Order: sequence, then structure tokens, then C-alpha cells
Amino acid sequence: MLLELETSCVSGNIGGVFINVLAYADDILILAPSRRGLQQLLSVLYKHSINIDMMCNKKTVWMVFKPKLRAKVVADIFSQFSIGTNLLQCVKEFKYPGHMFTDNLTDAADIQREVHNLFVRTNILRRRFYKCAMAVKCVLFKTYCICLYDAALWSMYNKGSLRKLSSCYNKCVKLFWGFKRIDSLTRVLVETGMPSFNT
Repeated sequence: MLLELETSCVSGNIGGVFINVLAYADDILILAPSRRGLQQLLSVLYKHSINIDMMCNKKTVWMVFKPKLRAKVVADIFSQFSIGTNLLQCVKEFKYPGHMFTDNLTDAADIQREVHNLFVRTNILRRRFYKCAMAVKCVLFKTYCICLYDAALWSMYNKGSLRKLSSCYNKCVKLFWGFKRIDSLTRVLVETGMPSFNT
């Protein structure tokens, strides 16, 4: 699904339907196949935002998704986009909603974000619940550390990125239950009842 969405961001076509606006809670994503089309949509947004007394915050940014084939690159530099008199910042990656999008259409940045989050969550749980029983720790770890809700969207990544996440998971399992780094992973998984990364 992510590949279809990201590929279609260039053309504004998702599943055969032309879509220009995706909204999730208070986040709005505007898609356009051209620079002129995007500026027109931003002008419409500005016009209607004045009518309903709404304003875009400073986190509003824009990005150009690079085509896979270099021959299809139209330009490397684009003139600035604006909403009213406010100029928008150009970025190479942004998070929407919770998933990291990059201009080169890969998921490596999102996988790296998940590696960081897994270490952070594991350390928080380890600090707060180190005295809990094994069964309680299992429930906590499964609830807070194995919940990779956007992993199903990953479609463009290299084996190295996934290996980093696998290594991170294995380290976190050992760390949370107080095993040493040299302990056998199979033994750790059997004793804790945790699934392997591939599972």
C-alpha cells in the first residue's frame, strides 16, 4: 500500500482515483502532479482557511518525490511554495501520521525510527518494571515493544535496514530480561516465551 501511495504522490492517482487531499485528524496532506497544481491547491487552502478562521502552523512543509528513473527527473530545484505570504520549507523527509516518508521513496528512515523507538521503550519498561514477574514482563514487552503498527507499509527497504531492526529486537529481548549479550538467543526466547523476530 505504501508503494502505491508514494508512487501515486507523483501523479495524484491512488488506485485509479485522482486524489489531492488526504486528511487524518488535524493533519492534511496535499498531493499534486505538478508545481503549478500544488500552488493552486495551496491557494485554495489559504482562501478557505481565512473563511473558517484557521491557519497553517510552522510545521507545514513541502516535498518532491523523486521518480525511480533518473531520466524522468524534470528539475532538481523548485521555486518556493507559499500559503498566503508565508513561505514553506522544503524537506527531504517528514512524518505523516507516524510513518516517515522520504523523497527517495524508501522505508529505511522509518525502519531506523522504529529501531530507536524499540530501544527507548525497552529501556523505559526495564527501568520501571524490573521487579515484575516473568508473565507480567511478557505482556508488557508484547504490548509496548512488538507493536510495529506501520511495518505492513514497508515495501522499499534493503536487507541491511531489516537486519538492524532484527538485531535491535534480539538485543532488547536480552536486555529486558537481564540476559547477557553472549547468551544463546534460542535459550532466551524459550525461557521468556517471546517470539523470534522473523515470527
